[in-house]
Amino acid sequence: MAETAATRSAALALADERALMRQGYQFLDEKRMLLAAEILRALAVRRALEERLVAQAREAAQALRGALKRHGLEALQAYPAGDLAPAAPALEHTRFLGVPQLGASFAPRVTDPEELAIDPSPEARACREAFAALLGPLAQLAALAGNLERLAAEYRRTERRARALENVLLPEIEASLKAIDEHLELADQEEAVRARLAGRRR
Repeated sequence: MAETAATRSAALALADERALMRQGYQFLDEKRMLLAAEILRALAVRRALEERLVAQAREAAQALRGALKRHGLEALQAYPAGDLAPAAPALEHTRFLGVPQLGASFAPRVTDPEELAIDPSPEARACREAFAALLGPLAQLAALAGNLERLAAEYRRTERRARALENVLLPEIEASLKAIDEHLELADQEEAVRARLAGRRR
């Protein structure tokens, strides 16, 4: 911090600056706690989505086994794929403490052109639907991964700013204020001594 003149007005200005910095630190500290809580909440959501995805992947694998038993590999490869409706996730843009957040909702259904299948079967239909159902949690996990990256980056920025205030700027102001107070106290003592000596001369 630059040298500050040891005057009472400088001390008052530094005291005001210190008060503002303390308010800024309190704000950053609270923001840091809110970001950490939101990150933990998002991680809990991600764990639940991952568990759901694993369970649905097992169901899809079981449905695939059933379709393979019914049709065989070559016939299943030739089975018409069908289309998805809707074709893309519905996205919701929000903000948390100024950090952009994205929500994805996706529950596609397979539109089934059964008339195109040479040998239509419930096993093949169940297989397609089981794999289509995986797209919902995958879309949510993708959006959540981006949200977590942005939240973590904002947390790191907030942490750096809070630490700079706490460990650098506030101690510098405290040291400057202490030096000015000591200088003013010494000046007051010298003035009192001069006044006393001048009174004795009279």
